[in-house]
Amino acid sequence: MNQELIRIVDNIARDKNIDRESIFQDLEAAMVSAIRKSYGRDDADVDVVVNIDRSTGAISAYKDEEEIDIRRLGRIPAQTAKQVMIQKIKADERDSIFAEYVQRKGEIINGIAGRYEGGSLVINFSRAEGVMPKGEQIIGETHHPGERIRCLILDVREMASQVKIVLSRTHPDFIRRLFELEVPEVAEGIIEIKVLAREAGYRTKVAVNSNDDKVDAVGACVGVRGSRIRNIVDELGGEKIDIVRWSDSSQILIANGLKPAEVSEIAICFELGRATVVVSEDQLSLAIGKHGQNVRLAARLTGWDIDILTPSEYNREVERLSACLKDVEGIDDTFVDKLLALGIISVLDLEEVGLTPLVEELGVETSLAETIVAGASEEAKRLAAEKSKKQAEGLLEQDKKEEIDAGGI
Repeated sequence: MNQELIRIVDNIARDKNIDRESIFQDLEAAMVSAIRKSYGRDDADVDVVVNIDRSTGAISAYKDEEEIDIRRLGRIPAQTAKQVMIQKIKADERDSIFAEYVQRKGEIINGIAGRYEGGSLVINFSRAEGVMPKGEQIIGETHHPGERIRCLILDVREMASQVKIVLSRTHPDFIRRLFELEVPEVAEGIIEIKVLAREAGYRTKVAVNSNDDKVDAVGACVGVRGSRIRNIVDELGGEKIDIVRWSDSSQILIANGLKPAEVSEIAICFELGRATVVVSEDQLSLAIGKHGQNVRLAARLTGWDIDILTPSEYNREVERLSACLKDVEGIDDTFVDKLLALGIISVLDLEEVGLTPLVEELGVETSLAETIVAGASEEAKRLAAEKSKKQAEGLLEQDKKEEIDAGGI
């Protein structure tokens, strides 16, 4: 009995997570190669068979149906068997790693930060290592060797000689998985993350909905005194997270998405996929956010293009629209109100939507609709020319000021 062989096979199978039968088959194939090498015949014409008893470890080998003693093959065939065995076990281990991690794609995994290679961070796991490209790293984060790190398994690829595990801390699903870890109601499906928009390292907006009337979605995600959301923010290095309530109503969702700004009025134009949001002067900077981040994330969260206007800007656009239409024969005073109900608040909107909504939604005759759109187009061109002129005058004034300042030096 060859119990030592059985023990070695069992240890390899356990340590490398390889199927025990595959290792026995690899051993048999390696011994076949060694026998062929020993007799100087690598071709398939030589009938070589090797069997290993799975319970006792006993090895029987046959060449052309004649039993041979593999212990007498010599040093060179033994070296051949060793090389073949190493190659096959490496291939089996690679297949095992790929099978394990491809099933874990989209999960969060814990690892140890290793080295940087060309900006990419190599992270070590128990049986493999992954790579986090520079674009998948949160801006401003630096990880030191030996530091524990959590990341998302973004992709698993089988390469020629290795398995490449691509990791990410910037992907939106990383936020989803963190919520599942920190908020039991999310993991259990009581609270659903409907949609989220993220600018990694800066800010994330998450729209949540509760499938249980007794559970407050926003409150559960925030936790007692903000304990749950604080854990997620700490994991992300201080990235701001806005949790908003989901609504099937686009207007309510847009208003929620723009929080912490308070919205006065929302006009939605389905034809343009655009929402015009009116906010008071003191809420304007809050609604737009630093470098436009708040409105940009709200647009991605809701799926609508969002224009932010103050009441004075909104009224000015409506007045221009009214002035453009007042001399058109066949248009009454209520027509502008009908356009506003469709989310058309300016001559630019009217020019862009064209004839279809006027004819199909408002029942306007095609010829009249053409006249209305043509008038809006002319007014839009006039406004564009006026804007260009003001910009040119502004540049000229700036050049003059620079000349004066330069002359005074």
